[in-house]
Amino acid sequence: MSKPIPGENIVKLKPEGGFPFQLFGDLTAGSVAKRHLIKGVFARGETSAWISPPGGMKSALMAQASICVAGGLDWHGKRNKGAAGVVYFALERADLVRRRLQAHRERMNLGDLPIAVVGSTVDLMAPATVSMVIETLKQAEESFGCSVGLAIFDTFAKLIAAGGGDEDKARDQGRVFSNIQRVKEAADIHVAIVGHTGKDESRGMRGSNAALGDADIMNTISGDVVRTVVVTKANDGPEGPLFSFKSVVHEFGLDEDGDMISVNIVSDERPEMLAPATPAPKLTANQKTLFGMLHAAGSAGLTLEAWNNQAREAGIGVKRKADLNDIRAALLSKGLVWSYGDKWNVDR
Repeated sequence: MSKPIPGENIVKLKPEGGFPFQLFGDLTAGSVAKRHLIKGVFARGETSAWISPPGGMKSALMAQASICVAGGLDWHGKRNKGAAGVVYFALERADLVRRRLQAHRERMNLGDLPIAVVGSTVDLMAPATVSMVIETLKQAEESFGCSVGLAIFDTFAKLIAAGGGDEDKARDQGRVFSNIQRVKEAADIHVAIVGHTGKDESRGMRGSNAALGDADIMNTISGDVVRTVVVTKANDGPEGPLFSFKSVVHEFGLDEDGDMISVNIVSDERPEMLAPATPAPKLTANQKTLFGMLHAAGSAGLTLEAWNNQAREAGIGVKRKADLNDIRAALLSKGLVWSYGDKWNVDR
């Protein structure tokens, strides 16, 4: 696995053992700078989420990203900072992922690239799976002859379902994200997760809103002929449109019955970037938390008392009760929630 750059003095260890730490006096611009694979998109040690409705080309986009990361190529105008290995955990339609990678290989006349596709079931609800994932990354590095920089898990729902979990439950999402964090710490990689939007695309990733807190960057893909990737949440970067893209059908040739073998992939053409048709309202962290609680309640909604109790358990409105009223008023003004009697619901 990749190691810290010598001389950076990144961590100190307690003499008696324990967790690594870094002293304030050792902080430098070099030690806190991100180690990008693709500038502004993929950085080692971070997690990104790529979500869209079914058929939104999110998996096709990740196949193209794999080619660019592994090949040292810029990606939709975003600068490549050095080629690195890619392991694609294709938990859904592994054969389709392989066809897309092969299509890019043929169209770009590429030689061998450090990309590996894993088509096995991966249960990241189980801590024991972490060591299996890490070992897979190590073996891939030995095969590649270079470090792995990017691991893609497609889809996030399958990581939970494989262990009998429920993506609507924040606890189950939290277990998976905790294990993803363990993988990142051991392997020093970027993890990209592929997910689905819910019935209301403007609400973001399907299931519990826990992903909002665990992903460093949340990207939503929308559009038809021209699709646009929009950063809807970023820990330390700008939100808004990232880039737009089109799809193209690649034809491999005829099968034994004389029918064309083809696959839909992301085109190399860079269309003019389109602004999202309906940008999501800006929400504070506490507004997102309270909205997520109501969204998780589904069509049953929450009583005012139940909503307040959940909020206080999360540490909101404990010192100042008026904070809860202010947050509800803000969500109402943005058209995100509504109430009837004592029952509150998400505006679906």
